[in-house]
Amino acid sequence: MKTTISWWNLDKSSQTIESMRDYLREEGVAPWEDVRGMHSKFWISDPANNLWGAVVVWESSDAMSQPLPPNRATELIGYPPSMRTTFDMEMLIENGRAGPWLVGDALEEEHA
Repeated sequence: MKTTISWWNLDKSSQTIESMRDYLREEGVAPWEDVRGMHSKFWISDPANNLWGAVVVWESSDAMSQPLPPNRATELIGYPPSMRTTFDMEMLIENGRAGPWLVGDALEEEHA
């Protein structure tokens, strides 16, 4: 699995964390609900540092390269993310359980 974290510093934008929350409530979530190969997406904020962002967990690199919904956050904020990074996710625990997508591979490597 792959994970992408994007952060926007809103200092140079007319948008605020509150206006971005309004965007999510009004239109931001729906375009992402049916994206194939996206395990999960969550939006994040850091009011103390005036940051807005998103974390996306992808099932594969291929899923990341498909056509995606328009990046309305970039349009609204007026510039691309101040920081974006993508990395491999090694293990995921959801609801107190390790994700089955990796447990088998991790166990095989551990016993090899």
